[in-house]
Amino acid sequence: MKTMIKHTVLLLPLVAVSSFAKQEQRRPNILFVIADDQSYPDASIYGSSMVRTPGFDLVASQGALFNNAYVTSPGSSPSRASMLTGMYPWQIEEAGTHASSFPAKYICYPDILAKSGYHIGFTGKGWGPGDWAVSGRLHNPAGPEYNTHKLDPPYSGISKVDYTANFKQFLSERDKDQPFCFWLGTHEPHRPYENMSWLKEGNNLSMAAVPGFLPPSDDVKGDLLDYAVEIEWFDKHLMNCIEELKRIGELDNTIIIVTADNGMSFPHAKANCYDAGLHVPLAICWGDKVKPSQVVNNLVSLVDLAPTILQIAGLEPHTMHVGESLLPLITGNGQTYSRKTVFAGRERHSYSRFDNWGYPMRSVRWKNYLLVHNFHPERWPAGDPQELGKNDEPKEIHKGYFDIDAAPSKDYLVSHRNDPSVTPFFNASVAKRPEYELYNLKNDPACMKNIASDTKFNNIISEMKQMLQTKLEETNDSRIGSNPEIWESYPRTEGKMRKFPDKN
Repeated sequence: MKTMIKHTVLLLPLVAVSSFAKQEQRRPNILFVIADDQSYPDASIYGSSMVRTPGFDLVASQGALFNNAYVTSPGSSPSRASMLTGMYPWQIEEAGTHASSFPAKYICYPDILAKSGYHIGFTGKGWGPGDWAVSGRLHNPAGPEYNTHKLDPPYSGISKVDYTANFKQFLSERDKDQPFCFWLGTHEPHRPYENMSWLKEGNNLSMAAVPGFLPPSDDVKGDLLDYAVEIEWFDKHLMNCIEELKRIGELDNTIIIVTADNGMSFPHAKANCYDAGLHVPLAICWGDKVKPSQVVNNLVSLVDLAPTILQIAGLEPHTMHVGESLLPLITGNGQTYSRKTVFAGRERHSYSRFDNWGYPMRSVRWKNYLLVHNFHPERWPAGDPQELGKNDEPKEIHKGYFDIDAAPSKDYLVSHRNDPSVTPFFNASVAKRPEYELYNLKNDPACMKNIASDTKFNNIISEMKQMLQTKLEETNDSRIGSNPEIWESYPRTEGKMRKFPDKN
């Protein structure tokens, strides 16, 4: 018996139809596919040696492959909220931090689409972690939930949610010829991974592509290959859904957008405003409306997704949107795409410091340079080194740095931190940082050599500081306003709570 889901949406003002839509006889469908914790360039079409992604590669070959796509935050909740609202994380209060709430006054594009007649829904992970209901929302910001179908996963780290079956159920419930917008959010490749799953797949350690911010040990290589196994599971469901669209005759009328919410769950990546935390895969195809085999080298921000999706649907951007549509880059519709910089930031990630303090960062990428502003350089960027035990005694150092997810790679860095060949990687991940960091990504994509104090780059850093300051002022970032510490007052509604020694 088919499970019916009652669709409820926020009451929104009527939205204007753009001139772009008037050219279309039939409104297009939108399939948005988002991985959980996947960095650029971890897809086979980018040249990765450790992962096979025929689904992602197909989307890219049938449309556009983006080489410089950036999220607005290196953590799930704020990054996803930014995609949904078309606003920067620092503009959306609690939704701009991790595992808090999502104020209902910030309108999400699925609700705008539903109001205009679209069938909406999501499977897997929508917006989260956090509590959307406490804000009075009627469903997850990504749409009504379709998670009833389950499967037996091949490995313990993989979710039991059958994304493909749930997508098919979603499609079966729409009215005849009704356009749809579906958010397919896998839980992969989020940790935990099943250790040594790569070996069961018949892979070998020589396949691992070790980034420059990690030591090339066997522990790290195996951890990377376990991560790759989960990317391939994500990609399998992407391909399944493409095949289903083809089967029902909707593929050519569906724009498919494939990306990730933030970077890989490894030290120096996720939860950091370095390249590996913000730089994500992105591919978009749309029948014959997007020329195949395009390669887009422009800097693009995923704050642009909401206005892009609304333009696809023939609707004007919401008045709150700060992004701009990506369509001019890939459709040649006569409009222009003006972005030359991408901005990002983070506040609290996990409960990893005394009194639940966060680690506020903002960043700007311009040309080949990345500038990072650490607002509280006196704090530990990956979290305090030790939490308190039952008798308020500090636990061993392994029980700290909680802004880095538990992982063999993290364990290796901590346990080998005094090894001269490992110490630089350990320090890059957990040591305290200066207020400003500047990296030349052309020469140092791993962000291991801070050149902010090099006088040769005085003009670059001065110009980029001004770019960042101007953007934060334009977008009313409270971190540079009259109440910068309001972020510390937002409640943590999900996740483990810990105790740490008072650092004052």
